[in-house]
Amino acid sequence: MRRLPVYFLLDTSGSMYGEPIQALNNALSGMVNTLRMDAQALDSLWLSIITFDREVKELMPLTELVSFQLPEITCPQSGPTHTGMGLELLYAKVNSEVRKGTPTQKGDWRPLLFLFTDGKPSDVQLYREMIPRVKSLNFAAIVGCAAGKMADNDMLKELTDTVVHLDTADSATLKQFFKWVSDTIEQGNKSMGTTEEVTLPAPPQEVNLVI
Repeated sequence: MRRLPVYFLLDTSGSMYGEPIQALNNALSGMVNTLRMDAQALDSLWLSIITFDREVKELMPLTELVSFQLPEITCPQSGPTHTGMGLELLYAKVNSEVRKGTPTQKGDWRPLLFLFTDGKPSDVQLYREMIPRVKSLNFAAIVGCAAGKMADNDMLKELTDTVVHLDTADSATLKQFFKWVSDTIEQGNKSMGTTEEVTLPAPPQEVNLVI
């Protein structure tokens, strides 16, 4: 069975402490429950969660949706935002986990990446070094989400043309964003095999597409 690998790279730096991290946990949980109601997603979807703050952690290795258990995401009360280190670990994981096609066997579908941050990289040099390497992984879509006033749209724009901005990282807004993420994943699932690129559904009003 060909898999659709979906990677989440999530900012868990100190500015996410308190209500934002709780809102993120609740929104992700709702997204996973929504995806579980889609029979096609249950057949082919695999999810991975990587978090970055002063440390980078693979919180959940690439796991099929059927047996995916969302761990509680926590964050320190302060500290830097090592987005570049996050991309570094992501690059290594995608390289080793996504199956490439062979003459006798089809590989996985092109993976999707969702990067969520409420700030900007503390390790700008490494972040910029990793951008061409991440782009070389042939993602079907990379979606960058900048949440709140401190989030830097322009830094995300260097990684991907698809950047959305949320005014806040509160529960209602994150719930709407991750509902849109689940719609995007389902859209990707349905279009696999018919098109190379994933056409993103129209975002809700809480989710502002950055042009």
